[in-house]
Amino acid sequence: MNILQILSSYRTVDPEAGSHSSRLANELVQQLLVIHPEAELTVRDLARSPHPILDQDALNALFTPAGNRTPEQAARVALDETLIAELQAADLIVLGAPMYNFGISALLKAWFDAVARAGVTFRYTHAGPVGLLADKTVYAVSTRGGSHRGQSTDHVVPYLRTMFGFLGIVDVHFVYAEGLALGAEAEVRAFADASAQFARLVRAADPIGGREASSRNALQARKAR
Repeated sequence: MNILQILSSYRTVDPEAGSHSSRLANELVQQLLVIHPEAELTVRDLARSPHPILDQDALNALFTPAGNRTPEQAARVALDETLIAELQAADLIVLGAPMYNFGISALLKAWFDAVARAGVTFRYTHAGPVGLLADKTVYAVSTRGGSHRGQSTDHVVPYLRTMFGFLGIVDVHFVYAEGLALGAEAEVRAFADASAQFARLVRAADPIGGREASSRNALQARKAR
């Protein structure tokens, strides 16, 4: 199994004032590595290595045939292709996706702009676009200062579902940590709730633990009858 961990906070992980989403994404990855010790982990920290935004120069490079590109254009396209290769190789994507002003970070938008490549990660058809990256799973950890889950102010979840679905990835699960700006007690509750959500995801991802849990539930149901 190949795990791709993407950190899209503007902040790095720091004990004093670091990224909540990165801290939680790290925690989830460590739990997944316990049940998948053979997994290969690739970490893409967009705060430490920001990807350049999509601009006119980048578009010109992309639309120039490979054999006609200048060295600068070839280098720009190669940056995108590195991210695409990481995503193509991944079986499981763990994404730290904090909310900024109701949406995702510009860092993450630049990542999606890089990996959404016609003819490579999706293709156009007369029936509409078709994603080419099937059979992958995403665990997205979304941290928020307030409470937005299920509300019209949450533009993070719809956007991520749309973009991953556009690429053919429809197995997308969300972990929420909300109210992080509402004081120390609220922060402790948010982290505890996120940890409980992790436990459910990890149990479902564990082929042995998942079967054992299903067997226990079935046994309890029979006893209840």
